[in-house]
Amino acid sequence: MIKKITLLCSALCVMSLNAQNEDSSNVANDTISPWTTKGNASFLFNQSTFDNWLAGGENNISGNAGLNYDFNYKKGDWSWDNKFIASYGIVKTKTSSFAKKTDDRMEVNSVLGKKVTERWYYSAFLNFKTQFTKGYVYSKDENGAEIRDEYTNFLSPGYLLVDPGMMYKKDDNFKFNLSPATSKFTFVDKNFTLPEEAYFGVEEGKSMRYELGFNASAYYKLDIIANVTFENIVNLYSNYLEDPQNVDLDYQLNIVMKINRYLTTNLSFQTVYDDNAYKGFQLRQVFGVAANYGF
Repeated sequence: MIKKITLLCSALCVMSLNAQNEDSSNVANDTISPWTTKGNASFLFNQSTFDNWLAGGENNISGNAGLNYDFNYKKGDWSWDNKFIASYGIVKTKTSSFAKKTDDRMEVNSVLGKKVTERWYYSAFLNFKTQFTKGYVYSKDENGAEIRDEYTNFLSPGYLLVDPGMMYKKDDNFKFNLSPATSKFTFVDKNFTLPEEAYFGVEEGKSMRYELGFNASAYYKLDIIANVTFENIVNLYSNYLEDPQNVDLDYQLNIVMKINRYLTTNLSFQTVYDDNAYKGFQLRQVFGVAANYGF
């Protein structure tokens, strides 16, 4: 099943690239291409050194790379909006035995729409999320040495949501999608599952969990003031089959404050609530001055 999901995501990317290539070859025949693309790659770097510094401090080096890319299609009554988000960060301190992740995520959002009225569309929605590399739980042994145990990996967990629904789209900066019949798949490596304990909601010895429920997703991007952009992405999910009152939440806020063409101050904040993974709010925040390349 994991191979099928990987193939599905690969096919999505290939289809979009092929479609773009086909439309590019027809530019001479079309006044305006139906494809619009926009993306940004960023890199944050930090390094600190302390030598006989009485106030204290620990030598460290860290870096974070990110990619936010949109490729959207619109022609006639049809629209196809796609967003790819990826980031990875790592830090190494002088006293730590291991380099540790500060960020690790990959997400694909895709919505195909067929216009019904001026702003409402029949829609088909896909959301896929996972991480790139292994994740660890850190502890100390009896001698005080740092040790780590593998806990997560690529596609463990991996989340896939697919659904038919209705989409409201004012423009590329404001849209939301509603679906009362969303299938949610949670994929894990069954070797991680523990006796009598669910691993991200997946039972021992199994590699997948299926849920059916209601999904609502929204996207809102706005310019607060000149050169300051707020991007909001939210997803809500309620499982009809088990504890529908426990609504899963995934909210992302990306703030970009432009300094010049190549430098920005970036703030990325994300909070996740999913009681199958952790009975509480998960928080992620990355802040710094980044070197950027827009395309």
